[in-house]
Amino acid sequence: MRAPPLLLLLAACAPPPSAAAVPTPPGWEPAADAPWCPYKVLPEGPEAGGGRLCFRSPARGFRCQAPGCAAHASAGRSLRASVLRNRTVLLQWRLAPAEARRVRAFALNCSWRGAYTRFPCERVLLGASCRDYLLPDVHDGVRYRLCLQPLPLRAEPAAAAAAAPEPAGPAECVEFAAEPAGMREIVVAMTAVGGSICVMLVVICLLVAYITENLMHPAFGRPGLRRQP
Repeated sequence: MRAPPLLLLLAACAPPPSAAAVPTPPGWEPAADAPWCPYKVLPEGPEAGGGRLCFRSPARGFRCQAPGCAAHASAGRSLRASVLRNRTVLLQWRLAPAEARRVRAFALNCSWRGAYTRFPCERVLLGASCRDYLLPDVHDGVRYRLCLQPLPLRAEPAAAAAAAPEPAGPAECVEFAAEPAGMREIVVAMTAVGGSICVMLVVICLLVAYITENLMHPAFGRPGLRRQP
């Protein structure tokens, strides 16, 4: 029986050990023969269905450089989040080649910490060839938690009846908080307003000097211009 095309896309296996891959740094980029990352943003709620299949190109050669980027890593050091100043987060992960061949997809869960509880923000199902995902529009000062769990390959019906299903791999989680940009925006606004005020003061001083020099002096009269009787 032929598998549906959607399952073939999401269950795309990682390349064989002989495939050429140039990771930078090692292990953090997808293989050269995986130009696209298929993913689905799942709706909120307990149901796992729904969502539209999308594709994105991997972020090859990305470098997280301060001060425009802050990097956060998970406890196992296999998942990292690069928080950018434009309120986006690039999530990257790596797997050993032997483990990557047993993965059919990745489940990404996002949540943020409130005053008394945690709230879900996004659930994404990514194909096995994916090694990064861009999370847009994070809020300043909010503590986020991103957890990535590899999903194992489904066994064939005959093998599944004879053996127990393979459990899913452990989830790697990373926490971060975006840098508050409010103070920086206030400083920029105050600088712009201060510059405008300085320009206005200079213009006012020039106008006062012009009025004093050309309009006020003739009112007092000059001795050399008095009319003789």
